[in-house]
Amino acid sequence: MSDADAQPLDAPTARAVLEYLARSIVDDPDAVRVEVEAGGRGDLTLNLHVAEGELGRVIGKRGRVAQSIRTIVRAAAVRDDVTVGIEFVD
Repeated sequence: MSDADAQPLDAPTARAVLEYLARSIVDDPDAVRVEVEAGGRGDLTLNLHVAEGELGRVIGKRGRVAQSIRTIVRAAAVRDDVTVGIEFVD
């Protein structure tokens, strides 16, 4: 397996951006946690955990905040040369 075929196990830039955005939105920034898991097609999924009762702040009305977060983090993931999906975990 060559280096070009190896899939990255982490997306440090995308992860840092997601964590920064989430910490900026919630009341309890210390409870923010991001887990990285491998997806099915060589992509990564970033699972965002926040304190109980704060998921609504991160999702926003009609999911607009969540969609904005996804857009920004996907753009940051380009620097990591990986495709990411974001899951908001309760």
